[in-house]
Amino acid sequence: MNEFEEKMEKAIDNLATDYASIRAGRANPHILDKIKVDYYGTPTSMQQVGNVAVPEARTLAITPWDPKSIKDIEKAILNSDLGITPSNDGKSVYLKFPELTEDRRKELSKDIKKKGEDAKVVVRNIRRDANEAVKKQCKAGEISEDQQKTEEEKIQKATDKYVAEIDKMVDEKTKEIMTV
Repeated sequence: MNEFEEKMEKAIDNLATDYASIRAGRANPHILDKIKVDYYGTPTSMQQVGNVAVPEARTLAITPWDPKSIKDIEKAILNSDLGITPSNDGKSVYLKFPELTEDRRKELSKDIKKKGEDAKVVVRNIRRDANEAVKKQCKAGEISEDQQKTEEEKIQKATDKYVAEIDKMVDEKTKEIMTV
């Protein structure tokens, strides 16, 4: 049971990571988490290349530890799917986030719901695997039918708990996106 709950927990963590990288009109340093900078020939995360700060509500500032890497940081951002053109002042790279349009908010909202549904499918697949494991144990005589029923109920309760958590995450992120 613990093994299956850990897998469900990982599905929730993956969803949280996906949601952190969705741009909501406000500057969020986590949108840079998936971007790798070619730092002296090694793909390196943005947080290891420099200091990422939020000087204003819709601005991110990346101050590299090595000023020579500014061009590499800009190149990595331009090659990413952020859709933002970086600017620099010779010391830092700046990302200005435009206000989201209503159409873009609706599009992001649909994407959020889709990712939530995908996470629910993962949780339900884990439930199916757990139920199959319990049935095999019962057929092998390792547990009784009563124990099988009890375990299946525990598995269902865990599934319901994680699905409710996913729904809550979807609602919160959708509300964040739709707030002007």
